[in-house]
Amino acid sequence: MEKMWIYLVLVNLLGFFLMGEDKRRAKNHLWRISEKNLFLCSLLGGSLGSWAGMYVFRHKTKHWYFVVGMPLILAAQIGLLATLI
Repeated sequence: MEKMWIYLVLVNLLGFFLMGEDKRRAKNHLWRISEKNLFLCSLLGGSLGSWAGMYVFRHKTKHWYFVVGMPLILAAQIGLLATLI
């Protein structure tokens, strides 16, 4: 159980970092992180970090599929976690 919590912390930190890094790259006109990879990190358990990163860095907040998708993924993951505990 402890390994699961460590994994969740790390993948959420990664999701947060990816949002910030993609925003930095967008500002500097550099090669971007694909939206597919941003969602993949979220689906792998990093939805809370990704969602927080969206609003901290003000990134992807005008894209409806991020504004709706990230909270839906988070809700599904919370539901799954609640059934496992």
